[in-house]
Amino acid sequence: DFAQAHFNKATALADLGLNEQAVVEYRHAQRLMPEMELLCGNLIHAEMKLCDWHGLDTNIQSLMQLTRDTNHLVSEPFSMISISNLESLNLKLATTFSNIKFPNRAKDKSLFASKTKNKKIALGYFSANFHNHAVAYLISEIFEKHDRNKFQLIAFSFGPDKNDEMQNRLKGVFDSFIDVKNKSDQEVSTLSRELGIDIAIDLMGHTQDGRPGIFALHAAPIQINYLGYPGTHGALYMDYIIADPITIPESNRDFFTEKIIYLPNCYQANDGKRAISDKVFGRSEMGLPETGFVFCCFNQNYKITPSVFDDWMRILSQVEGSVLWLLEDSVTAATNLKQEALARGIEPERLIFAKRMGLSEHLARHHLADLFLDTLPYNAHTTASDALWAGLPVLTCVGETFPGRVAASLLKAIGLPELIAESRKEYIEMAIQLANDPQRLKSIRNRLAENRLTTPLFDSTQIGR
Repeated sequence: DFAQAHFNKATALADLGLNEQAVVEYRHAQRLMPEMELLCGNLIHAEMKLCDWHGLDTNIQSLMQLTRDTNHLVSEPFSMISISNLESLNLKLATTFSNIKFPNRAKDKSLFASKTKNKKIALGYFSANFHNHAVAYLISEIFEKHDRNKFQLIAFSFGPDKNDEMQNRLKGVFDSFIDVKNKSDQEVSTLSRELGIDIAIDLMGHTQDGRPGIFALHAAPIQINYLGYPGTHGALYMDYIIADPITIPESNRDFFTEKIIYLPNCYQANDGKRAISDKVFGRSEMGLPETGFVFCCFNQNYKITPSVFDDWMRILSQVEGSVLWLLEDSVTAATNLKQEALARGIEPERLIFAKRMGLSEHLARHHLADLFLDTLPYNAHTTASDALWAGLPVLTCVGETFPGRVAASLLKAIGLPELIAESRKEYIEMAIQLANDPQRLKSIRNRLAENRLTTPLFDSTQIGR
């Protein structure tokens, strides 16, 4: 009957990807102590990974109400931005989380040494994901495009020693690639100061394995939140966040504690060197029917909400012979989604699940799909740019928060704003129209192919320099 022990066990199981067992332990802890810190958000996120929606609405309403009305820490920020359509709630929770878990512990910024004239600007990039990971796939070419006459690049890596293709590529790009995973936050921050880092860029924010404590100690005179976490740190020691006018419109500026650096096009870095395998996949090889329209979404399963799934089932019901091709995060999630489809009057066999595979082959199999259907309130980010890079049109519905506006930013940057719906109703109608109008869809595909290398989205030079 020790609630904290069940919570700790659940968190360990979730970190290992054993979400079925984690949910059991979280629910046990909830029965014993429903008001426990972080419990509600962690339980919701684990359930979302399994597409287990029983009681989900009640838990989400409870989480949002407690966040709105109290300073009780009911969730980690990432769990909140995955389900919230209110930037004000995201700010409130992030601020509470940072104040409690990572309060400002820095010395006076004036103690930083003055910069020697003509010295290169030292950029410190901090991440646990300098390996084959979505963030590294996006930003790798940006590092290569930095003007080395002006900038010195230092990586502070607190992730695993993968020695995979991406990690080896990055080790060859940075002036120094420093493994700090076994150092404390204080030691890393002190090291950054000793190395004279001028600008510290946090590529993780409040994501798994992120280390905000390094920045609470002020690793550099200027600290920037970029790319890995699409939301505010909620901490005044983070000076800037990099965004664009779509991801953070003027109406949302007050919901970020950071000052906003607006890039002129899309905030998202993209690697124009992502290789697409020459392998030609057949439909049957991927479990797809030989005929019929293929909708797809390769987002992680926790981004699939009941309301999004409702929309998808309405689309399938109106497009005869169509199927929905999804990423299989787990057998449990796939089983649950098939049951949810049946409950909505759609044959479970019309949901096809894709196994994970290497990036180049994964990009190649996009050619079998006809249209990528985005999620809300948390859009496709790397998965949307993957689809566009592979030549697959992405249909999105623009949301109210940073995570829900990313795909719209990508589509505008690649010159396809007509694929941005302003409402769920319009999103459904557009999906059905595109599926039933092959000539229009072909025209969009052709324009995507033409725009891929001529528009700003995949031009890393614009961001890198």
